[in-house]
Formats: sequence, C-alpha cells, structure tokens
Amino acid sequence: MKNNEATHLDKITSTILAKLFGAFFYYPPDHQTVKPLIDILFQLEHIVDWQNTVLIGEQCQIIATQINNPELNYQFSLLFEGQGAMPAPPWGSVYLDQEQLLMGESQERYRQFLQQHGLTLNTGINEPEDQFGLMLMAYAILQEKNNPKAAKQLINEHLLIWSSAYLKKLKQNEISPFYRALAVIVEQYLFMI
Repeated sequence: MKNNEATHLDKITSTILAKLFGAFFYYPPDHQTVKPLIDILFQLEHIVDWQNTVLIGEQCQIIATQINNPELNYQFSLLFEGQGAMPAPPWGSVYLDQEQLLMGESQERYRQFLQQHGLTLNTGINEPEDQFGLMLMAYAILQEKNNPKAAKQLINEHLLIWSSAYLKKLKQNEISPFYRALAVIVEQYLFMI
C-alpha cells in the first residue's frame, strides 16, 4: 500500500476494468469480444495506480508470454466450461451453497437481486447468472446506470463473499499460467473497488 492508505479506483476506471475482466472471465480468448481487448491487458500496470505495481507488472508479462499459446482456448474450456473436473468452478453457488451445486439458493437470491435492478441475463443459453465474469459485467452495467448503491451491493453481498475462494483456486490451477496471472490481477482490482 502507498502511504498506508488503500488506493481506490474512480467510477469510470472501475467500470472499464469490470467490463474488461468480466469479458476475459466469460468469453474464450479467441472470441470477438475479447480479441480487441488483449492489448489492454499488457498495459494494465500503467493504467491504474496499483497498490503493488511490481506484482501487476509481473502478471502482465506472464499474460504477454501466454496470449499466443495455441492451447489457451482449450485451457479456457477446462477452467470455465467444465470439461471434466474443474479445478476452480467460476459460479458462486458452488462456493456458497451447502451442496456445492449450480443454480442453488445463492444463485436464486442473486437472480432476484438482478431482477430488482432491471437486469436479466440473455446470453442465448440457460446458464447461472452467478458466473464470475458475468457478475463483473453486471457490476459495470449498474455503475453505468448510475446506481452505485446497487453496484456496491452486488460486490459486497453477492461477489466478495465467494470470490476470494474462487480466485485462490484459480491462482493455484495447473492448467493455465495466463489465467493464474489474470486471477492475481483481478484479486488486486477487487481490493480497490
């Protein structure tokens, strides 16, 4: 930390980064949504006044060396789409519900929260809304709708209550250095919002 005070992001930067990270945690690396965003990942250490610039710089270097890995889409599939046993499932209900199943009670509470604030998931497939990347994108939408109270509620009551367990597992995954590095960066981001 700098000067013993936590650095906080302004609304615009926080929103942009939530969209960026949300996209990378939801879409595969070759998806048309994330392809134009890749260069931003290399510059993250210069975009934000991070609490640990050295750590972020190291992670950006790892991302830069891994982005052209021909296995990256397969790694995404293993980590986010569930081919076989997932080392770090990206859905909140897996961490919050006693049975550790998708679409549990916590997912239903989150769905109700989204509906209360006029947000509905429309990805074209039936999937849980409590996916990590989708939650970051929902946070960004609430910020853009000038509803900071609901955005903060989403982060505090629906995301932060499980994200540290998820990101810890993702940082320890043996499948992808790219997503290990991204998990470190996003963890630092969440400390700042």
